Amino acid sequence: MGELSARVALLTNKDLEVGKVFSVWIKLTEGSVFGVTGSIFLAFSAPILAIAILAYIYVAYFMGENFKRSNYRFPRFRLWTHPVLVDGPFGVVSAVEFIGIILFIIYVLWSVIVYLIHDHKLIESLHLTVKEISCFMLEITGLRLGSIGMFCLAFLFLPISRGSIILRMIDIPFEQATRYHVWLGHLTMAIFTLHGLLYVIAWAMQGKLLQEIQEWNDIGIANFPGVISLAAGLLMWVTSLRPVRRAYFELFFYTHQLYVIFIVFLALHVGDFIFSYAAGAIFLFVLDRFLRFCQSRTTVDVVSAVCRPCGIVELVLSKPPALQYNALSFIFIQVRELSWLQWHPFSVSSSPLDGKHHMSILIKVLGKWTAQLKNIISEQPQKDLQSKFNGISASIEGPYGHEMPYHLMYENLILVAGGIGISPFFAILSDILHLTGEGRPCIPKNILVIWAVKKSAELSLLSTIDTHSICPSFSNNLQIEIQTYVTQESGPSLEDGVSHEKMVLPPPLTSTSNPMSCLVGTGHIAWAGAYVLASTTGFILFYALLELYYLTPFQVVTWWYRGLLFTICMVSSVVILGGMVIFFWDKWEKRRQKYERLMENKDERKSTVNKTISTTPDFSKEDLSSVQTVHYGSRPDFRAIFSSYAERMGHVNVGVIVCGPPGLQCSVAKECRFQNTSGRWNNPIFHFNSHSFDL
Repeated sequence: MGELSARVALLTNKDLEVGKVFSVWIKLTEGSVFGVTGSIFLAFSAPILAIAILAYIYVAYFMGENFKRSNYRFPRFRLWTHPVLVDGPFGVVSAVEFIGIILFIIYVLWSVIVYLIHDHKLIESLHLTVKEISCFMLEITGLRLGSIGMFCLAFLFLPISRGSIILRMIDIPFEQATRYHVWLGHLTMAIFTLHGLLYVIAWAMQGKLLQEIQEWNDIGIANFPGVISLAAGLLMWVTSLRPVRRAYFELFFYTHQLYVIFIVFLALHVGDFIFSYAAGAIFLFVLDRFLRFCQSRTTVDVVSAVCRPCGIVELVLSKPPALQYNALSFIFIQVRELSWLQWHPFSVSSSPLDGKHHMSILIKVLGKWTAQLKNIISEQPQKDLQSKFNGISASIEGPYGHEMPYHLMYENLILVAGGIGISPFFAILSDILHLTGEGRPCIPKNILVIWAVKKSAELSLLSTIDTHSICPSFSNNLQIEIQTYVTQESGPSLEDGVSHEKMVLPPPLTSTSNPMSCLVGTGHIAWAGAYVLASTTGFILFYALLELYYLTPFQVVTWWYRGLLFTICMVSSVVILGGMVIFFWDKWEKRRQKYERLMENKDERKSTVNKTISTTPDFSKEDLSSVQTVHYGSRPDFRAIFSSYAERMGHVNVGVIVCGPPGLQCSVAKECRFQNTSGRWNNPIFHFNSHSFDL
C-alpha cells in the first residue's frame, strides 16, 4: 500500500474511537475466545438470530391468539393497507412502506453527511497537496460507502428467505417481500458500485490502478476478491433490471445464482470481523436455502393434469394431510423434463379445505416454459380417473404465503383479478364456501369479484369450483356477486358460458403415492425452530473450536483466510447439525403420514359399512355462473364501481385484494386512496392488499 493508503487505514482505525459506545463494547468483549469478530457479531448479527429464534415461540403460541383478537369490523384506517404512492418506480406503496423508505433514505444521507463533515476535519489536520487531498477524499469516501453498503447488505437477504420466520412473525409473505429485496438490491449495488468506482479513480490518479486491483493483502482489505465480488454483483444487478428481466428471464435467473460468488468473495475481501456486520441475515438465508434444497429432492406425484381450451393448464399435486397452508399461498414448481434449474412460482387455486391429499394450481400458457409443459401434457394418453398422471416429474418448494388468512378478517371483500389472476381467488371463494357450508364461523358475508379477461373462453374456469358439493345453497348466507369484463369481444359467442370440461376428481392417496415434502420453513413449527436453533448453536460452537485450536495457537491473522474459514463455519453448521435435525424431521413426518393413512383406511371401512344412500333430489343447488354478470367490449370503471359500492355499504371496512398486472394494481390502489381521502364520513374504508408475484 502507498503512503496515502496507509494514512487512510490509520485514520480509519482512529475513527473507531469516535463511536465511544461501540469502542467500549469492543474493549469489554474482545477478550473472549471469539475476539473482535465475536464482538461485532454479537452487536450486529446476534440480535437478528435471537429475534428469529424468539419468533418461533411467538408464532407457535401467540400468533393465533392475535388473529382471533383482530377486529376488522370497526372502520378505521390502517397504515399497512392504505396506499400512499401508486405511480412511480416503487409501484404501489402503503403508508408503512413509505415511512420505511423515507427512514432508510434518511439513514444513508445522514451517514454520508456525518462522514463528510468528519473527514473534512481530518483533512485540515494534515499537510497534503491538492492532488493528495483529492485522492484522500476519494479513498476515504469509498471506504465510508463500503461500510454503509455492508449495513444495507445486512437487510438485503432478510426478505429473500422464502420461509423466513421473521417475515412470518410480522405476516409479510415472500411474494410481497421480494420487492423489498429489489429496492434494497438497487440501493446496495449502487453504493457498492460507487464504492469501487471511487477507489478506481483514486488509484488511477496515483498511477497504480493495475497494481492495486491485483493486490491480495494478507493483512487488511484484499482488493482482488473485492473486484470479483463486485463483478458478480454487477452482473446480477444489470440482468435484474426490469427491461432485461422481462425480455430475458432465463438470463436473469441463471446470473442471479452468482450470489454464491458474491458472498464468498466479499468475505475474502473484508475478512471475518467486517463480514460479521451482515453475517446474521446471510446465515438465515443459508438456513432457508438448505431447507428448500432438502424439500425439493422429493419427486411429487402429479395426480392429474388437464389442458383447458382457454389456454390454461391445471395441475393437481399430491400432498400429505399434515402440510398446512391457507388460501393465499403459492408454491414453486420444477419440472425436470423441461429444466433441472428453473423454478416457477404459482398461486394455489384450491382451498386447504378442498381435500387433505391434493393441491391444485392453474397455469396460463404465456412463455416458452409453459408452452412446453402444455405440449408434454397434451401428448400423454388419457387414463382413467383412478390412476395418476405419469407424464412429468415435478418437485415442489413451499407452500409459502401469509401466516394468517387475512381474507377471513373482513366482512366485506372486493376481489379484483386480471386474467389468470383469478386463480388465488378461487381458493378464497372455495375456502369461504366450505366454512359456510359446514356451519363454521366465517366473517366474510359480502363478496364482490371484479374479473377482467381478454376472451370469453376463460369464463369456463369458474367450473373449477364445485359449489354443488361444497355449499349447494350458498346464497342463503353469502352475498356473492361476480362482475366479469371481456375486453376483446363485443358480444357473447355461441358457446359462451357453456363448459365442455369435466370435473377431474383426484384419486385417493395410496401407500405408493409420493406427496410433497413437509420439510418447509412454514411447516412444523417445533421442528423448524429446532433446525434454526441447532444450526445457530453449531455455528457458534464451530467458530469457537476454530479459534481455540487453530487460529489462536497458530496465530492465523490473514484477513481473507479468516473470512473464508468464517464462511465455511456458517455453511458447515447448517449442513451438519441442521442436516441432522432435517434427517430426523423427515423420518418423523413419514411415520406420521403412515399412521394417518392407516387411521384413514380404518375410517373409510367404517363409513362404508354405515353408508346410507339418500334418494331425495336436491333442487336448490347453485353455481357461480348464476351470480355472474358478463360485460363485453369494456374495461371495469373502478371509479363508478367503488362509488356505487360505497353508497350501498355505508361506513364499513372493505378488504380489497388485487391479483393482476402492475397497471391493474395501480388503478385499484389509486381508487382506494381516492375513496379513503374523499372526506365523506359515511364512506367505507377500503383496505388495499396485493397478491401478485412479480420476480
